[in-house]
Order: sequence, then structure tokens, then C-alpha cells
Amino acid sequence: MNILKRKKRVGPTRTGKRKGYVKAYSMTEMLIVLCIIGILLLLVLPSQTSVVSQAKSIEAQSMLNHLYGLQKSFFYRQSRYSTDFEEIGFEHAPTLDNGGQAVYRIEIVEASTNSFKARATSLSDFDADGNFNTWEIDEKKILKEVIKD
Repeated sequence: MNILKRKKRVGPTRTGKRKGYVKAYSMTEMLIVLCIIGILLLLVLPSQTSVVSQAKSIEAQSMLNHLYGLQKSFFYRQSRYSTDFEEIGFEHAPTLDNGGQAVYRIEIVEASTNSFKARATSLSDFDADGNFNTWEIDEKKILKEVIKD
């Protein structure tokens, strides 16, 4: 007789879990987490752009230092500085314009018997402010950033 009066269980089963339900996060909780991640990204990304431009400027500095060494070597042999890359043995890496990876365009601005000045100008505007990062080096190996980006 006990068998006929048995009630159907609606609550938790013997294992303590409800049938048909899976433990998970609600849609609201997921949206809150995504909003927090977005806000954190907005705080971090502007500070990372300066790190990227600093890393790219290392390319200009190393290329200008290399050019300085070649100019000094040429000066000791010929007693003058040169404006010709081939004459001093400098081979410019292919730039972004030409399918390469170099971010800076190198040029020898002036060269005489006693002095020279070389310039590296970025091909892209790193922070979209209209200024292109520019570095210069002279015969005294004074390397300076003329235009900051």
C-alpha cells in the first residue's frame, strides 16, 4: 500500500543536484566581466603605444650608429665624409614602402671634409598626431631625437 502513496520528488536528488540544471554563470555575470576587461584594456593600451614607439626608435638609433661607424672608417681612409651610401658601404634595409620591414628611411643630409649629418625619419606616424619620429647623428656621434612621436 505504501507503493501507491509514493510522491514524486521535485527537489534535489540523492546526489544533491537538481535534474535538468547545469551549474553555470548567468548572462549578466558574463556581461559584467566583459565590461571590466574592456575598461582594463582601455587603461593599458595608451601606455603601450609609447613602448612600441620606443622599440621602433631603437631601429633608427642602431642604423644611425652603424652609418656613423662607416662614415668614420671612410673618413680615416679618404680624409672626408661622403653623401653616397655605396661609397661608404652602407646598405639600407628595404622599407615598408618597398615590401621590407624597415620602419625608418635613412639619409645623409650633409657631408663635407670635416663634418656630416645623417637623419632617420619614420615612415609611419606612430601615434597619429601628424609628427614623424626623426633622429639625427653627426661626426661627433651625438645622437639626438629631433622630432618626438
